[in-house]
Amino acid sequence: MQRRDVLRLLGSAVAISALPQEALNVLAQASTRAAGLGDRKTLNPHQNATVTTLSELIIPKTDTPGAKEAKVNEFIDLLLTEWFEPTETREFLEGLEQVDVQSRKLFSSNFVECQPDQQVQLLKQLDAAAMEFAEKQRQAKQVDAQPPPMNFFYQMKKLTLAGYYTSEIGFVEELKQEIIPPHFAGCAPASEESK
Repeated sequence: MQRRDVLRLLGSAVAISALPQEALNVLAQASTRAAGLGDRKTLNPHQNATVTTLSELIIPKTDTPGAKEAKVNEFIDLLLTEWFEPTETREFLEGLEQVDVQSRKLFSSNFVECQPDQQVQLLKQLDAAAMEFAEKQRQAKQVDAQPPPMNFFYQMKKLTLAGYYTSEIGFVEELKQEIIPPHFAGCAPASEESK
């Protein structure tokens, strides 16, 4: 599966779990590669801090590690650098800048400099707009119309979920799944529970 196909599926899938296994494998490879790089190519330090803060608010640390520990910011930077078209990268970075624009209007500070309750308040506004986008996108599909332009926060949430749940932290510690099964089951008969 090509990167462009995976990005298209990621943008249109309602849930990460709806992605085909092949797409999840490609994303998992990207997540592993991003974790090994450790060096950002597209995001400057401020943009990286904003992406890190947003992703951690989307998937915070609880009894399992959050998006920050899963290095979702590095996964997003890799996709912006190697997978996105230059116009898509520019649109994402412009959306990131708009988060600061909204934050300065509301709180006179950039997003990462705001208090946690202020960040959550802005996140709720961004999420409401993302859900409106998702509904418009769904309606456009039903009537085979042109979908609305991509909503930044909708895309940010999708990338965060993909980066987290294809990382070892998200897959193993959160989902309690094994990346590499301990044995090959081959054509083993199905258990009564799975029938």
